[in-house]
Amino acid sequence: MLITGLPATIGSVSVLAARNVTLSFGPRTVLQEVDLDVHPGHRVGLSAPNGVGKSTLLRVLAGELKPDEGVVTRSGSVAFLTQETTVRPGEPLRAHLARRTGVAQAVRRFEAAAQALAEGGRGADDEYAKAFDAWTAIGAADFDERADEVCDRLGLPADLLDEHRTLSGGQSARLRLASVLLARADFLLLDEPTNDLDAAGLDLLESHVLASPAGMVLVSHDREFLARTTTHVAELDEFTHRVTVFGGGWDAYEAEQAAAKRRAREEYETYATKRDALVQRAREVREWSRAGVRRNAKSDEPDKNIKAFRKQGAENTAAKASTVERALARLEEVEEPREPWELRLTLPSAGRGSQIAFTLRDAVVTRGEVTLGPIDLTIGAGERWRVTGPNGSGKSTLLGALLGRIPLVSGHRSQGATVVVGEVDQVRESFATERTPLEVVSEATGLPRVEVRTLLAKFRVGADAVLRPARSLSPGERTRAGLAVLQARGTTCLVLDEPTNHLDVPAIEQLEQALDGYAGTLLLVTHDRRLADAVGVDHTLDVRTLAR
Repeated sequence: MLITGLPATIGSVSVLAARNVTLSFGPRTVLQEVDLDVHPGHRVGLSAPNGVGKSTLLRVLAGELKPDEGVVTRSGSVAFLTQETTVRPGEPLRAHLARRTGVAQAVRRFEAAAQALAEGGRGADDEYAKAFDAWTAIGAADFDERADEVCDRLGLPADLLDEHRTLSGGQSARLRLASVLLARADFLLLDEPTNDLDAAGLDLLESHVLASPAGMVLVSHDREFLARTTTHVAELDEFTHRVTVFGGGWDAYEAEQAAAKRRAREEYETYATKRDALVQRAREVREWSRAGVRRNAKSDEPDKNIKAFRKQGAENTAAKASTVERALARLEEVEEPREPWELRLTLPSAGRGSQIAFTLRDAVVTRGEVTLGPIDLTIGAGERWRVTGPNGSGKSTLLGALLGRIPLVSGHRSQGATVVVGEVDQVRESFATERTPLEVVSEATGLPRVEVRTLLAKFRVGADAVLRPARSLSPGERTRAGLAVLQARGTTCLVLDEPTNHLDVPAIEQLEQALDGYAGTLLLVTHDRRLADAVGVDHTLDVRTLAR
């Protein structure tokens, strides 16, 4: 069901309202006359291709960016939880959570107001009352107790909160989830909250989102999460840069979009067929008219009546042409549907390679607090494996051992002599560098730089990004650049660790299709439930069965 806005329920007050919001970065328009209302209890999924402006719209709604035109009004507190968790140097994790949830800012404001009140500052009593209300609403009073409880619930060590520590991938995912569970605000803006979460984490997040009375805007690539949680979908169009709101949740939105796309194509084809027929008819009648005039002018017919009759016939033909042209002018134009950007991913195979891709024999591997083994494992050419397990259980550790990236404590590892590996790792490590994407991809593929530019452009990594440090790429750009490398190289084995993180839904569907046709060996780690269902595997390995 398509609606023009989110209707207010009787007696409710909009938590967040955007009106006529327009924003440009230089010559590039990102948002154009955007209207959006969100009410308490509404969970609005924000849909758009990567790079179109979802995160920008969230920043505008949160007040981090000021629009060029239009206004955003907020009648309550807003918490914006970004997709990447950056722990500042020397920052204890408790302080990090306080900053992420807005508690730290509320505490600073309250302390400053209390100081001003003690000093008898002008208007200090009003500011103190407002700061106290904000401090209370954000949950600052019992934040420490709640943080301890949530982290214990998520399996994060109790002593972790008051330390500055490098976190494992699983711990980072749980820390991001902790910030969502701890956030106390009237309005939550969640940017990719499902990234890297295991099944238990996804269940906990979904339960929290469904139970929360807050109004929410959700950006996520996880289609199952969106289907289970959203009440509305706000689509940001990549061509008009406007927002259209659909009611009925994610599945209803996808069905409506598919139907609307079919209708638009059918309407255009009907219009184009009628237009082309009228143009052809007008051209033919005009030509007949001109031919008749020319014949009459050259005719030696002595009879004036016959000559006049022929002239009248030519004029009548010309009149018919004018009638057809008027019908063409009255034909209501239907704009041809514009095709959105598509990933168009292919995964070329370099053959089956060696008969055995990898083996581990009595292998023991340790990384951080995780120890796996002894492991006896043989992965044959062309086999498709999915590696599963909770966050922090050792999935990436096992992949590292198989690839020889993590040394074994004991035992033996082997890799087939003709195995050609293509990898998208969980943290996209190859792009965490000061080198440019142009240099990274050129070295990985062996392609000349002019061809790398073309390749990256096809994967929506533009000319303005290829010469920046690769670490400055957005998460989505890093993932697409990694997939570009896979497309440019023939491989016999793909190792994909959470490949859908930061991809938009159409790109994920393209990845599913490409994997379906891939003939080589596949090692897949994913918590994307719909991807897991779509990609057929021969074997599923739960790393918990390998843990010591």
